[in-house]
Amino acid sequence: MKPAALPVDIAGHALVLSTLRAAFDPALRCLLVADAHFGKDAVFRARGVPVPVGSTADNLMRLDILIAEFEPAMLVFLGDLLHAREAHAEETLDALHVWRARHASLRIVLVEGNHDRHAGALPDALRVDYVQEPWRIGPWALCHHPQTVDGAYALAGHLHPVYRIATRHDSVRVPCFRFGAQCGVLPAFGSFTGGARNDGLTKGERVFVVAQDKIVQVPR
Repeated sequence: MKPAALPVDIAGHALVLSTLRAAFDPALRCLLVADAHFGKDAVFRARGVPVPVGSTADNLMRLDILIAEFEPAMLVFLGDLLHAREAHAEETLDALHVWRARHASLRIVLVEGNHDRHAGALPDALRVDYVQEPWRIGPWALCHHPQTVDGAYALAGHLHPVYRIATRHDSVRVPCFRFGAQCGVLPAFGSFTGGARNDGLTKGERVFVVAQDKIVQVPR
């Protein structure tokens, strides 16, 4: 099934938000993904926590769908591509190598996050370019940690934002994109990640929730 997408204007620049929890800049042909946390399930198992296998395969499948949909020239991870040092498990790295071979011509950039520093460098064969935040490209300052950058609009991750949708009888927390005056935060891409709830709206902020098969803006 084709994922739904919503074109939005962020600080005067076009960005497309996907229900697969990623964003795409059509002018730069740049796909943006935050907090994939590859290998988090392997990390938990290595530490004695019996969690299911499969989050890496799910993450890679959704990346395949996004690449087929948007045909990016560049994929930028906004930090925390790996979860921890144990994410270098053979099962995780083998899957990443097979996936990378399918997208050999795609440039991949990692804006280094706090988990990446603890996890250690990826194998050279994966051909991932490491950069430090803020990394300036086009109108954006690409970061892991939300921040203000002079002369650019910052796009970041790290917070894993979610939003609570409630009825009279029940409620659910869903991933969301949050865009303030000078910085926007993408939802966590990883399928095995938690979320930090913040239901309030600051002045001028826009929030877009991933509600099943659509992107919906939260009313102001």
